[in-house]
Amino acid sequence: MQPDSEQFRQLVQKCQESPIGKHLPGALYVHQSALSALAPQLQDYEQQARTLAPQSHQATLIKFNYDRPTLSYLFYPDFDQDPHPALQGSIQVNLAEETVQYRDYSTSENPPILHRKETFVTPEYPHYALFLELTRREENLGLLDDPRFIGTQREWNKRLQSYGVILEGHSLLRHANRLPLGEFPRIQRHKAAMVRKTLSRPVRAALEAELFSPETTFFDYGCGYGSDLEFIAQKGYVSSGWDPYYRPDTPRTPAQIVNLGYVINVIEDPQERREALIKAWELTQHVLIVAAQVLIQDNLDGQLAYGDGIITRRNTFQKYYEQEELKIYIDQVLGVDAIPVALGIYFVFRDEEQAEIFRAARFRSRATTPRVRLQVKKFEDYAALLTPLMTFITQRGRLPVKGELAQEEEILAEFGTFRRAFSLVLQATDEAEWEAIAEKRRQDLKLYLALTHFGKRPKAQDFSPTVKEDFKALFGSYKQACLLADMMLFSVGDLENLADLCQQSPIGKKHRQAFWIHISALETLDPLLRLYEGCASRTIGRLESATVIKFHLNQPKISYLDYPYFDQDPHPALHATMQIDLRDLHVSYWEADPENPPLLHRKEQLLAPDYPHYAKFARLSQQEEDRGLFDQPKAIRTRQDWLKQMAQQGVMLKNYRLTWREDIDPYRLKVLQAALRRRQKQRRKQGSRGAGEQGGRGAGEQGSRGAGRGGIVASE
Repeated sequence: MQPDSEQFRQLVQKCQESPIGKHLPGALYVHQSALSALAPQLQDYEQQARTLAPQSHQATLIKFNYDRPTLSYLFYPDFDQDPHPALQGSIQVNLAEETVQYRDYSTSENPPILHRKETFVTPEYPHYALFLELTRREENLGLLDDPRFIGTQREWNKRLQSYGVILEGHSLLRHANRLPLGEFPRIQRHKAAMVRKTLSRPVRAALEAELFSPETTFFDYGCGYGSDLEFIAQKGYVSSGWDPYYRPDTPRTPAQIVNLGYVINVIEDPQERREALIKAWELTQHVLIVAAQVLIQDNLDGQLAYGDGIITRRNTFQKYYEQEELKIYIDQVLGVDAIPVALGIYFVFRDEEQAEIFRAARFRSRATTPRVRLQVKKFEDYAALLTPLMTFITQRGRLPVKGELAQEEEILAEFGTFRRAFSLVLQATDEAEWEAIAEKRRQDLKLYLALTHFGKRPKAQDFSPTVKEDFKALFGSYKQACLLADMMLFSVGDLENLADLCQQSPIGKKHRQAFWIHISALETLDPLLRLYEGCASRTIGRLESATVIKFHLNQPKISYLDYPYFDQDPHPALHATMQIDLRDLHVSYWEADPENPPLLHRKEQLLAPDYPHYAKFARLSQQEEDRGLFDQPKAIRTRQDWLKQMAQQGVMLKNYRLTWREDIDPYRLKVLQAALRRRQKQRRKQGSRGAGEQGGRGAGEQGSRGAGRGGIVASE
């Protein structure tokens, strides 16, 4: 192949048109992993060169030269780890002369280095986002301006030094040690205070958890401008707060709920930080709320490393905790078992019994009181009197004991015992539904006890009398309940079994390596799957705004996905994902590209049929399936892909309805309408066949239903 041949000119043109790779005036550079994404002609061209240099398979980058038919194989062994890896060696293959030249840079004192690593790889590369973020930070600081003077290790180090910055991994920091003596910034903590237009996340979490009662007193330790105080006072609660800068004269008084929200992370002195946590705890009568920053969202924009944190451009200090690190810190300083509520938010209860009630309530599934199915005269006469009893059994899964029901005196005066009263209830309702409630409560308690394995399992005396009665009625004893919970926990490590349970679930979106479900439907899953998710949420907490939970089936991980407009948007966009690795409890967080985020399709698959908008979601998905929009799942992952697919199918969305585009070609419309009718006909044909098979099975299933049940009354 000669440099002036038509074949070579076409190859150069293919290089210049390639959407993959880094384009420089004289060459195209491509990472080894991205070769398969190139045009077929370039792949064949590269294979010819590879046959002349078999050792090239270990190369990191391939350089396609434009001036002559040569390819260079460049070796950067630290490409993934080093933010700007140095060239260790190169192999140049000349296809016109069929010659191979090797050059060694490993002993060079000033080797060439790489910048903008994301340009060499495809967006699917594992570290693409990390590389891209580093480049963005370097561009913002001007480090990549005039690239002629940063191509070698020595020149790059000079550039970093002149800007007063250092690189730690792929993190870019302005380091305090680089500042001239006497130029240390004075940390101004008060500038970290925020003016809030709504309640802060930690205080809102306490309200949503129903920790406030009409008599609750609230104290905000380190209240800043006092926004939370004003909002809490507006809700009718007695509130006060102290801040060393904005409210130094306010007395620090005890309160039932004390908030230490985003305070310890802005204190640069470790001892003072510890004292703030202890003093806030000393003021706490019922619950201490502790919140701190746990994710570094913008820590590369020219911040100073200082102590165990960083100094921001506003001269405030920030310590960013890992979620588990924050829990360990709270537990060690206060000698407690802090409860994770959301990312960076923990509740610490003064009373251990109240802590256990709160923990158990978090894994308590919903239950509906069985409806009256038969008209029974005597039941109708006593319906009002029996309603509180039915509500209690729905909540606890068992009959009440003496002192647990406010209407006890009236009920016992009429029926003698709760058992007799409940016997009348059973005459008008389905006993199986009551047994299902009892079983649901057993599973809730087993799940809760299994998860206490990750902390300090409470003793029987740590529970309230009501919960003690739950264990006695539903398990026989607390010891037996713990035994069954441990057996349940031991089986949760079998990923194959968990994958099978996911596939068998009637609710949820199923993929080969993942199972997705809306957070509202979590309690409908098999107890083992709920336990698996609980291993993450009990220890780390869920992403506060999560709408969808993703079970990874090929590795022990749970992801929480935030789709902010799940109900409103027919195809909601992903905002953020928090992933928890259950092997080491490492938490990783990722935010989607707002310009082209991934979209969620077939929402109804993630939901229980009683979800408020289920029918509307299912109806739209059926329309979209009939139009062929789901035929190529890989082609509709992102917003741009989805819009392109809808345009190809000649449709547009209006609210939750598909309509034909007004600008569609008439002939194209006829073709698409014919395809639509064909799919609808095929669907109806499959539906009628499935209905016939279902009818043949129904009688046998109905006949066997209800055998072998034990009743709530019998287990009393």
